[in-house]
Order: sequence, then C-alpha cells, then structure tokens
Amino acid sequence: MPDLSNTFGSRDVDPREREHLIRSVFQRVAPRYDLMNDLMSFGIHRLWKRYLARQVAASPGQVIVDLAGGTGDVAARVCGWDRTVVVCDPSTEMMQVGKYRRLTGVRWLAGTGEAIPLQDNSVDTVTIAFGIRNVTFIDLALSEIARVLRPGGRLLCLEFSKPWAPVRPVYQLFSTTVIPRLGAWVSRNPDAYKYLVESIQRFPDQEEMKSLMEVAGFRNVSYRNLSCGIACLHTGTAIGEAAA
Repeated sequence: MPDLSNTFGSRDVDPREREHLIRSVFQRVAPRYDLMNDLMSFGIHRLWKRYLARQVAASPGQVIVDLAGGTGDVAARVCGWDRTVVVCDPSTEMMQVGKYRRLTGVRWLAGTGEAIPLQDNSVDTVTIAFGIRNVTFIDLALSEIARVLRPGGRLLCLEFSKPWAPVRPVYQLFSTTVIPRLGAWVSRNPDAYKYLVESIQRFPDQEEMKSLMEVAGFRNVSYRNLSCGIACLHTGTAIGEAAA
C-alpha cells in the first residue's frame, strides 16, 4: 500500500489517488471492521457511539444522515419507525456488511463527504463517527454538510482527537504498536491499519476542528472530550440561507 503520510488534507496530492487508496483500505477490512473496532478500543467505541446517539435526541419526522456510516452501527442506535435514517458512505463493501443487519427504516446511499447526493436544506441532523478524517478535504466536506442541513440543523462529529497530556505517551505507544499488530492478526491487512493510525495522528486537535467548523458556517460550535480526549464529540448548528 502506498504511503499516505503526507496526503492528509493536502491539495498538492491528486485527490483521486487518495480517495482510491482510502476506499481500498475499507474494501479490504469491511468484513472484520466492527470486530477490529471492538478489539482496538476494548469495546469503548460502543460507549462513545451510544453517547453520540443520545445527543442526537431524534424526534418524529426527522431526517438523519449518518455520513461515512459504514456498516450502520450508529444508524442502528438512532433509527426508528417515525424518522428517516440514511447511511451515506462511499464504500459499498462496508454498507453491504451493514445491510445484513436488516435495520428497520434505514436507507443506504453511496456518496462521499465532499459530494453528498442530497438536496439543499433537506436534512435535520448529520452524524459522522470516525469518518471525517478519511475525507479528501475536510473543509469541503464541512461545507457540504452545511449545505444539506436545514437552518438550525445540527452536525455531530465524533472523532479521535488529542488526548490529555498524562495519558498521551501510553496512548501513542498503544496506537503505534498494538493496533497495527491487531490489524495484521485479525484482518490480515497491516498496511490498512497503519494508515488508520497515521490518519488519527494527523487529524486536527479539538480547537483546530472547532475553527474548521466555524469557518464552514456553523454556529454554537462546541466539543466534549471523551475518555481523556482520546475521542471528542464536536457539535455545531447550521446557519442556512434563511439565517444568513
């Protein structure tokens, strides 16, 4: 697998090449992706996603899009008969794994974060869990999310972030040694998990991500650290044309 260490968010790199490489990662790990998440986080990612789902506070009639929703583990936590939940992901292989769960009321839609195939002002809530670091350009993806959200609609972005200083050395050691070996053992794709670790390390920290959301046009932007900052939930409200 080619080295992606210098491609994160860079407009000097051919975006088609980076997109192709990232898709190949998830194509290869799709069948065992959820198992790997459990092993790498000791199951804690389920608590993070449960917290995300509670913050969604879904109500009847809402349209909720889980962007980069993969196998639908977040969608499963927010779906219901009285709302529309859409998983939007560029990896058909990941979504195919999720479809076997036969989640009630969940639609599956192929699309990227930079080109969401939905109309303007058509969505009440967008969630994205551990996916925004894999888009080619974060700024474009945030602008697209703002475009599809109705005025007052909410973005909830759960992502790895910068841990608190006391836990940072241990977390760094775990990320660079244990995770790639687990990936090699369980998924037989060590290069794929090497990329995933590198993408976490290169992702903007809490304050940088807050600034990116504000530049994209979100207001009331805030974040909450989870597990000493290993993960972070970023939230913001779309201004929309009506409030511009």
